[in-house]
Amino acid sequence: MTPDKKKIRVIDLKSVRLIAAKKRIPLRGIEISCLEQNVVPMRYIRSIGTVGIEGQLKLLRSTVAVCGAGGLGGTVIELLARAGVGRLIIIDNDKFSESNFNRQIMAAEADLGKSKVKVAAARVKKINSAVEVSAVNKTINSENIKKLIIDAGVVLDGLDNLRTRRVVARACDELKIPFVHGAIAGWCGQLLTVFPGDKGLNAICGLSAEENEYGMETHTGNPAATPAVIAAWEVQEAIKIITGIGTPIRNRLIFLDFADGNVDEIAL
Repeated sequence: MTPDKKKIRVIDLKSVRLIAAKKRIPLRGIEISCLEQNVVPMRYIRSIGTVGIEGQLKLLRSTVAVCGAGGLGGTVIELLARAGVGRLIIIDNDKFSESNFNRQIMAAEADLGKSKVKVAAARVKKINSAVEVSAVNKTINSENIKKLIIDAGVVLDGLDNLRTRRVVARACDELKIPFVHGAIAGWCGQLLTVFPGDKGLNAICGLSAEENEYGMETHTGNPAATPAVIAAWEVQEAIKIITGIGTPIRNRLIFLDFADGNVDEIAL
């Protein structure tokens, strides 16, 4: 039964695992098969009232690439796994350091020095073992990016510098993949969803010598909540794109100033 008392057939995780083992089919396949027969895995029951069974099916069938597994990317990955996105491609070449503890949800003391993508992949499996994960421990560049994201239906921005963002955005445009941009600095954050053919990042920023390597957050730092808020909004954009529900934040930049409690919208 759903939270609003509507009757619905459900299946628990233990049963899903038993069926998967018996049929030798991945958990993701069993969950998809259940939803196709209007049987909802219990882990998604609190989502069905919002996205519906068809929306949950679309999420499970989808592939999302997350570029960066730090402050933004770590929370993005966590939320996508809980939402039931069927496959995640996680790309980052970095390892966890002590300076990550204040804001990166994947960072734990026991994981100091460990690969961010490997830690993130393990975390995803603890949250939702039906999600398939490709952990890519590589530096993103113009030569490899298309190959890394070509299977994705949506690409999310968890990066920390403009140069790499532009590389990813350009590749998404050429591959006809929607790109959800998020950026953070101190008390501020911004969000923009870019569809192929949109002005996108070109409409909001140039590329100065200083911006080549480092984002503004290098100077301002980031408190714990800033990346969490922007990451959550990025995930909502991805869910809207995948399910077809709602209106993406397209051709308009949302800028949030948490210090003053202001939200501004800039038409592009």
